[in-house]
Amino acid sequence: MKKNKFSLKDVQKVYSGPEGELWELIMGEQIHVGGWQSSKALADKAGLRKGMKVLDLCSALGAGLRFLVSNYGVEGFGLDGTGHMVKEARKRVKAEGLSSKIRMKLGDVTRIPWSDETFDAVWGEDAWCYVVGKEKLIKEAHRVLRKGGKIAFTDWIEGAAGLSDSEASRINTFMKFPYMESRKGYEKLLKDAGFSLELSDDLTADFADHIGLYIKMLTEQLTFDALKIIGNDMALFGQMGGEMVFMQEMAKKGKLGRCRIVAVK
Repeated sequence: MKKNKFSLKDVQKVYSGPEGELWELIMGEQIHVGGWQSSKALADKAGLRKGMKVLDLCSALGAGLRFLVSNYGVEGFGLDGTGHMVKEARKRVKAEGLSSKIRMKLGDVTRIPWSDETFDAVWGEDAWCYVVGKEKLIKEAHRVLRKGGKIAFTDWIEGAAGLSDSEASRINTFMKFPYMESRKGYEKLLKDAGFSLELSDDLTADFADHIGLYIKMLTEQLTFDALKIIGNDMALFGQMGGEMVFMQEMAKKGKLGRCRIVAVK
């Protein structure tokens, strides 16, 4: 698979500046494909329930945990590598009166700062595509889960049709991904770490429609708002639009996709 030389510092730059604001503008606070419905489907399939201790890796603005605490009654813990996002997440958690139920930490998701067998579930939504050491993340998730605990996540992936090196490089460069794993690649990483796979769903079929929705919002509804975020740079706006159209084309061809996976320790 094609890998780019992007690191945590590149991700920190994205989500501390205009790019992060743009993604929130078009995707909402959850900043992942499918929003509320996608989160509900993942939580239901993972069997999350009241009282569980859930760790969200790459927790961003904390919206995933706020969703889980409010709708499933879990006890939430977040870990993210971008200081701006952790600070903002804490503000939003406090504003919703959830500070006693959600704790956020700044740290490395490949070196999780909690003890062995602490959590009932590890959670992630469309974020591990930014992680260089996905194998380390999954091994660490296994370590901090109790026996019988679940790892449940969605992510952007290289589709079954496969990307050429140039296609992968173009998408990864635009998105600031070090690389995208494949669904089968994730399944292997999980099995190698000691997990038993419960489900592995290919969500590629409607991925192009979601990208099309974001393009439509930017060009028909949120143009003014988006331009304001990027300093009214029309050339940059056009370039970004072109890259999103390219991603939509790749998704239609089954080369760029998304998956939902649940596994048990």
